[in-house]
Amino acid sequence: MSLSVEDRQQALQRMQCEIFDLVVIGGGITGAGVARDASSRGMRVALVEAADFASGTSSRSSKLIHGGIRYLENLEFGLVFEALSERQKLFTMAPHLVHPLKFLIPIYRGGRVPAWKMGLGMWLYDALSLFEAPEMHAFLDQKELFHEYPLLQKRGLTGGFTYYDAYMDDDRLVHETLRSARAFGAEVANYTRVTGCCFENGKVQSVECKDIETGLQFNLRARHVVSSVGPWTDVLGGQFWSHWKPRLRPSKGVHLTFSRERFPLKDAVVMGAENRIVFAIPRHEMVIVGTTDTDFDEDPAEVVTNQGDVKYLLDVIHQYFPGAWITSKDILGCYAGVRPLIDDGAQTESKTSREHEIWTETCGITFVAGGKYTTYRKMAEQTVAQVLSFFPIEDQVRFAHSQTLAPLNPLVTDVTLERARSDSPYWSQMSQLPTEVTALLADRHGGEALAVMRSLPFSQERDPWMWLWCVEAIHAVKHTMCLHLADFYFRRTPLVLSRADHGMAFVESVAAVMGNFFGWSESRRREEINALQNQVHRELSATFSFDQT
Repeated sequence: MSLSVEDRQQALQRMQCEIFDLVVIGGGITGAGVARDASSRGMRVALVEAADFASGTSSRSSKLIHGGIRYLENLEFGLVFEALSERQKLFTMAPHLVHPLKFLIPIYRGGRVPAWKMGLGMWLYDALSLFEAPEMHAFLDQKELFHEYPLLQKRGLTGGFTYYDAYMDDDRLVHETLRSARAFGAEVANYTRVTGCCFENGKVQSVECKDIETGLQFNLRARHVVSSVGPWTDVLGGQFWSHWKPRLRPSKGVHLTFSRERFPLKDAVVMGAENRIVFAIPRHEMVIVGTTDTDFDEDPAEVVTNQGDVKYLLDVIHQYFPGAWITSKDILGCYAGVRPLIDDGAQTESKTSREHEIWTETCGITFVAGGKYTTYRKMAEQTVAQVLSFFPIEDQVRFAHSQTLAPLNPLVTDVTLERARSDSPYWSQMSQLPTEVTALLADRHGGEALAVMRSLPFSQERDPWMWLWCVEAIHAVKHTMCLHLADFYFRRTPLVLSRADHGMAFVESVAAVMGNFFGWSESRRREEINALQNQVHRELSATFSFDQT
């Protein structure tokens, strides 16, 4: 399942001379899903992304696969049912990326949602999942909560409910979906911007593209086009037509990250502050706290965390975990993203529906926007189904069968790490590594971990953590079309968000590994390091300068 720089070069060559059944604009999770679905049917597919894959909303989520417990309050039962159904499918499709996670909802005296109502919601949540959650919900009384969750605010605490959803690696789920699309035959290229669209007799004939890396401009010919550019939907629509009417209500969401040593949560906690829900989510490498939900009318590429966002989330933490004494000095990182919500006229952004919409302009361009990360596969399936309705009947029959329920990465299920322990010559090499390193490698790559490890032999003289991230860099370049150092740090690893030094202890070695592969000069290598450091400072500046007074 290769998705390398060589694949990119070949894809760009084919994009200049072939006619595709479908061109997908946008390399986030929705575009990746559409490309995989369409190519799995046998369609000739090309996907182009203006920046790095998942560089927009798809790497800036709460990193949850969930039904959305709060959507029950809005009576969006269909959305919750669909999301819980897709959650169960993703457990099977991507077991190395989607992991069960236990959640706690504490109930406080005088709280916004009384215990009896929350209990009914819990039963409904289990029922909408068809009782297929890893475990059913449970009620804990005050004494049990004090024992199990000693950091929680005790004043007014009357009990709580536990239930299960899942956490995931959002950016890596995009990459694995694209790798699978490539295995089905899709041509894929990042850093390829759409600059215009060519019409003939009112029908789309091609999209004008520019390779950002080389400056090459070309026309990408297509029978049909799908726009899956998320919060840039109205921007792209306005670029194609002067009469475009905005369809979105973009919403900004911010998250903070902390070390698990400083904020030792064993389970996720749902904090019902005001009319929003904020999660505290433990992962193997950090704790994520978020999200905010505020209207955002600026360029999505310019979204960053501000001091007001930081204060809001710290106040929620203080409200629910006063004994933890968390301050701004404990923040490891932060990230902000823009949700491409459909404007449904709701009074507040938090009440705006997370339902998606798919519509097709008469010229042959289909737009998909809104929705939840959890339902990306279903959204993609529905999008391709609508696209095919504009194709001749013989093509509708030929491309009728989708294969998107197959595992994203066959190595994860076909070659397990347990088997590797017993019969692989590489296991003895892995056993020389600290348990924390092997566990992280296995957690991130499943049965592909051994193949990843082969790219750089380990020796006792190497620092194991330095070795790990160099191995990850080689894998990123060869299998996720990673072109830049900042792309590796922000969208291939948790380094920026999970370490106090943001991974800078490894930057020279990782830059050297990538530089050797790409043939970077010393000055180019320094440019890549400087670009990474500038992006870290830009995106995390609110936490560097936060004033609590």
